[in-house]
Amino acid sequence: MEEYLVIGRTNGTTRQGSPYATLKVAKSKEESFAISVWDLSPTAGPMLGQLVSFFSIKDFQGKMSCGATDLRLGSMPDAMHPLYHLLPRPILRHEWDQTIQALLSYCTDEELMPIIQDFADKLYAPYSKYPAATSVHHAYPGGLLNHTHQMLHMLQGLYPCLPYSIKVERCILAILFHDYGKVYEYNTQGDKQPDMFLLGHIYLGAHKLQNVLEQKNIDAEETKRIVHCILAHHGSREFGSPVLPCIQEASIVNYLDNISAKTDAMENAADMEFSSALGTHIVK
Repeated sequence: MEEYLVIGRTNGTTRQGSPYATLKVAKSKEESFAISVWDLSPTAGPMLGQLVSFFSIKDFQGKMSCGATDLRLGSMPDAMHPLYHLLPRPILRHEWDQTIQALLSYCTDEELMPIIQDFADKLYAPYSKYPAATSVHHAYPGGLLNHTHQMLHMLQGLYPCLPYSIKVERCILAILFHDYGKVYEYNTQGDKQPDMFLLGHIYLGAHKLQNVLEQKNIDAEETKRIVHCILAHHGSREFGSPVLPCIQEASIVNYLDNISAKTDAMENAADMEFSSALGTHIVK
């Protein structure tokens, strides 16, 4: 039997109330597919990054499927296994630190700079364990770190190109905290937690950062504008933002979030796979 690496998983329930999971599996960068595994409990393996093989694969309404009894679970591969690197891994600490230091070199607000440095240090470890989503983009342990770093790294390149009075500190802090609430929305394997429905990550991130800024006695108007960038980072009420971007920094954060999320969604889609999140088929 061929061996595959699980690079994505979404749990669901059929109309009859039976559990199933849709696994995205790969055996090379070029070859991956989605398969529905029927009667697979949300708490049963496999986990992201685990090896699997299949005794039998069937066609169900044009989609690959099998029963839970047709699934064989393998090990969690080490770095020497040929499939190990098919699942993205958290970026290294020195890459994170280099980007933060480059961005700090653009900053001039001496009250905000220590806050940026402090939380860049504190957030690396938890972000390196959590996914940024359950599916669609950066949906693997450490995806939250990679998504946040991508946005910061793009800001590093974008900011010097803008001939406007952008306060880069607002963008940096908003990016650091925009998905902070996802450490409460998910566990490290991407299972949804009650806070996803009770509060949501936009509120959780905005609330946390507002508390931090108020405790540091940052000016109330400045605090309001930074927190606005988090509240508006989904760009529209249709996509969950309680307010729309109405300052330049909020618009920048929104577009950087979209670039990171959408390009990752395309990167991890199979050839000709339909992406419901993007509303189109992805052609490789």
